[in-house]
Amino acid sequence: MFMTISATGTPERPATDLGFLLHKHPDKAQTFSTSHGTAHILYPEATAERCTAALLLEVDPVALVRRGKGKGRGGAPDSALAQYVNDRPYAASSLLSVAMSTVFKSALRGVCHAMPERAENPLPLRIEVPALPARGGAELVGKLFDPLGWASVDAEPVALDDQFPEWGDSRYVRLVLEGELRLADALRQLYVLLPVLDDAKHYWVAPDEVDKLLRAGEGWLAEHPEQKLITSRYLSRRWGLTRQAMERLELVRLAESDDLEVEDVDNAVDETTDTDERPVPLAEQRREAVLEALRAAGAATVLDLGCGQGQLVQALLKDVRFTGIVGVDVSVRALTVAARRLKLDRMGERRSSRVTLLQGSLTYTDKRLTGYDAAVLSEVIEHLDLPRLPALEYAVFGSARPRTVIVTTPNVEYNVRWESLPAGHVRHSDHRFEWTRAEFRDWAEQVAGRHGYDVRYVGVGDDDPEVGAPTQMAVFTMTTKEVEAA
Repeated sequence: MFMTISATGTPERPATDLGFLLHKHPDKAQTFSTSHGTAHILYPEATAERCTAALLLEVDPVALVRRGKGKGRGGAPDSALAQYVNDRPYAASSLLSVAMSTVFKSALRGVCHAMPERAENPLPLRIEVPALPARGGAELVGKLFDPLGWASVDAEPVALDDQFPEWGDSRYVRLVLEGELRLADALRQLYVLLPVLDDAKHYWVAPDEVDKLLRAGEGWLAEHPEQKLITSRYLSRRWGLTRQAMERLELVRLAESDDLEVEDVDNAVDETTDTDERPVPLAEQRREAVLEALRAAGAATVLDLGCGQGQLVQALLKDVRFTGIVGVDVSVRALTVAARRLKLDRMGERRSSRVTLLQGSLTYTDKRLTGYDAAVLSEVIEHLDLPRLPALEYAVFGSARPRTVIVTTPNVEYNVRWESLPAGHVRHSDHRFEWTRAEFRDWAEQVAGRHGYDVRYVGVGDDDPEVGAPTQMAVFTMTTKEVEAA
């Protein structure tokens, strides 16, 4: 992975000032460690007339794949395109952006104590990225860089194979930018737009990415005509974060148009007098109800069956009484997201020993799931076709046989209270069914009777006197006779 930054100069303002601005001496070749490889900084040329700094990033493809496996140690689903043979070591991506933030940290902030005036003024720059993935082609490259003040934006498509021109062009371009810009502005643009054009990141996008985007986009992103696309792609299409970033960018735009500070625009609410309590989301109430039932049961080892993105596993980890936590899901992608959410790659050994993520189907018996105190099926059963429920029932209650089983599912009767839900529609497009309270209890009673459990019912959420609570929960407890037999 390779990028060059060149500047031209005169005897009065030599091009070698670039070394001061980058905080890297032209006479030295320097090496820096990054999370996925080694970054090298060297100067192929350094004269008063022209100076070029080259950033070479050596990515370890084996380490990259390993970090994306097992407990999801930092790898994104797209970072291992084809296991050990992929384009990540060669094509510019978020890996290069992270390397830039490590190697050019001060330059990105526009800090240069030796030449503060030079850092604040434009330089005649030429930046070249020989292999840049461009999902959207050369046209999108132009749309992203043309509004940013570059005199020339050249995105030359790279052929799939020079020997076979009939195969056409690849999704890669050779990018050359030329123009007079502040070095910090140019670096910030690249920091954001390289992963945007690649449309993938090698790490989990957390809420703090919004702050990173706004810092790097200061002065150019708020007015960019492709702001929405840039924000969405940079934040890996996490709509909640994208919406948050767009709202903050709009405040920046309004403040700049009125020559005000953002705080002066965003002053409609006096936080010292805002005492209104915000409603607790139903998902949070559901997790708390499950945790309360697990604590009441005295469970120490817990299966989260159909763990999805790991929200419940994360909540369980916060309580030290749960000493063994296993998240199971059929989706490898969901498990990867869960691993990032839990930050397993940065978790201490003692804490990580308490949690395991497993890929598996809940409709098949699995010896790995036996011997646990409790199992949770939170908003899972409604995603199965009704004919498959007996298989899930046997796998959980007949084979795994935890002493406590907690099942939550939507109460279809409550749907009439959702103003945004059209009549006759289920709450999620993947729900195969949604039960009334009577239907759920009938199923639960039959399951309990067949497998030697007692069952009690709990409503989760605001309990409507006519239609009940939005979520219904059944807590199955193995009978004393069955416990003794086990």
